[in-house]
Amino acid sequence: MMEKIVKKLEEAIELMGFEKPKITIDEEYRKISVFIDDDIVQSQAEEMLPALDHVCNAMLRKEGIQSYVVDLNYYRKERERLIIELARAAAHKIKITKEEVELPPMNSYERRVVHVELADKPDLKTESLGEGKDRRVVIKLIETA
Repeated sequence: MMEKIVKKLEEAIELMGFEKPKITIDEEYRKISVFIDDDIVQSQAEEMLPALDHVCNAMLRKEGIQSYVVDLNYYRKERERLIIELARAAAHKIKITKEEVELPPMNSYERRVVHVELADKPDLKTESLGEGKDRRVVIKLIETA
């Protein structure tokens, strides 16, 4: 079934005028990685990713398959790495200053990365605040008596 999705996705990307993409699917972690060797895609990956994600997941829904996380030219993977670094640095800062830290606005997937990264820290609490594009994670120190 996933081979069919890969074939359709390759065809769609080629119809957009790009050379044959490299597509890998990790069914265990429900991730689809697409690499398109093109300068425009390299420079515009952040803007193109939501559209590609929408197209991929529309194809999956049509086949009765639940959604996957889609990455384009490793943009999401690198962004996750940076967000994890930011979360760890904020956690370190909180332990030193004892003051809460508010991270910059992030989309729901990125906020989830922060929550998951810090979930195993029993002395920290994370929560999302704000609305829409201004929604962000606030990390707080849990006072122990």
